[in-house]
Amino acid sequence: MPKDPSGRITLRCIPDRIRVRAGGTLIADSRNPVELREIGYPPRRYLPRSDVVTARLQPSTTTSHCPFKGDATYYNLILDDGVIADAAWSYEAPYAAMAAIRGHIAFDSSELVELAVDDDSETA
Repeated sequence: MPKDPSGRITLRCIPDRIRVRAGGTLIADSRNPVELREIGYPPRRYLPRSDVVTARLQPSTTTSHCPFKGDATYYNLILDDGVIADAAWSYEAPYAAMAAIRGHIAFDSSELVELAVDDDSETA
């Protein structure tokens, strides 16, 4: 994977299976996450869009800019009993060094959104 020229961020494909649930609803299930580690922040797992139930995502009006990754688009999670605001984000056109997260979505783990990590790299 390309390296971040600032040295602040590392990206790597990880063998873990990541499941995202909110309100008991499965939102994502991926065996192909990309882990992003940035100095000063917890590790984030970016999941391929194809592994996410995108029907549960609604674009938010929130955006942000990172000088190392680019511009982020946020999403609200739509559940049967409500909405969790800005629970996920993606970089639709990240900088070249962050190209591995293009087409991927990250979720903010909280008391409302659970990210479960299963290391099943030993199983078929």
